[in-house]
Amino acid sequence: MNNLQLDDFKTDENAAMVLLVDDQAMIGEAVRRGLAHEDNIDFHFCADPHQAIAQAIRIKPTVILQDLVMPGLDGLTLVREYRNHPATQNIPIIVLSTKEDPLIKSAAFAAGANDYLVKLPDNIELVARIRYHSRSYMTLLQRDAAYRALRVSQQQLLDTNLVLQRLMNSDGLTGLSNRRHFDEYLELEWRRAMRDQTQLSLLMIDVDFFKSYNDSFGHLEGDEALRKVAATIRDSSSRPSDLPARYGGEEFALVLPGTSPGGARLVAEKLRQAVAALEIPHIAPAEGASLTISIGLATMTPVQGTDCRQLISAADKGLYLAKHNGRNQVGIE
Repeated sequence: MNNLQLDDFKTDENAAMVLLVDDQAMIGEAVRRGLAHEDNIDFHFCADPHQAIAQAIRIKPTVILQDLVMPGLDGLTLVREYRNHPATQNIPIIVLSTKEDPLIKSAAFAAGANDYLVKLPDNIELVARIRYHSRSYMTLLQRDAAYRALRVSQQQLLDTNLVLQRLMNSDGLTGLSNRRHFDEYLELEWRRAMRDQTQLSLLMIDVDFFKSYNDSFGHLEGDEALRKVAATIRDSSSRPSDLPARYGGEEFALVLPGTSPGGARLVAEKLRQAVAALEIPHIAPAEGASLTISIGLATMTPVQGTDCRQLISAADKGLYLAKHNGRNQVGIE
């Protein structure tokens, strides 16, 4: 009889792949004849119990008929081996015994058997039990396949949502967080700092003489300069909780939760020096100059009745001082 194809199992709930493990060839022949005229039942016989698991892995039966008494290997031991192997652990096993003994039957079920028949059973009963257990097994496989497909689909959806979330939160030019995400994050950290009574620092960063840079070198070069500055700001964010963002135009921001004024001043000064070290050519404030940034710094410990806009306002005032005092420096109100 030809092997059943996978599509047969998908379309015919009564299809079955049977593996009989019995050392007696005449039992194998008797069962083969009993199943020969049954539609969609494929029969395989294994006379060597030591080859049973290997053959089961190869043919992938939907039901195993297992003799209990065989030379060299106890049938119950083999049942346990099926249950311990990942490829056969869920295949239904119908134990075939020579007698109806409650103790043997109990031991068979304890070992992992699904059913118990005294051999040779009536053919109608054997076919009915084969089809019943095969249907149950195929339902299990289909359920597991559907669950795996669902998990894959859920993961793909999650991955897509994460990508969309990153796109929604990111500035298209620089890859830093955008203004909307900055506003949400600062509000979140403000509330956290208020609850924990910790310090929250903010750097407001502005590229010096950027309008004249665009006018002199063009908008494409201007965009590239902003990307380089943004990358430097990102590199200065050493902790996962630090949030670098593009605030608007040539202005950036860096949220530093749990950071003292001294710690924030150190971050700001290192950032200012790092941008200067890029040595991006500029014509302002004089020919042969390099692109620089000015930074405003503010630190607060939020209290009830205050708002994170106060922190932005204070950092903005520091930025104004930095620009008013000659640019390329850190200003603190």
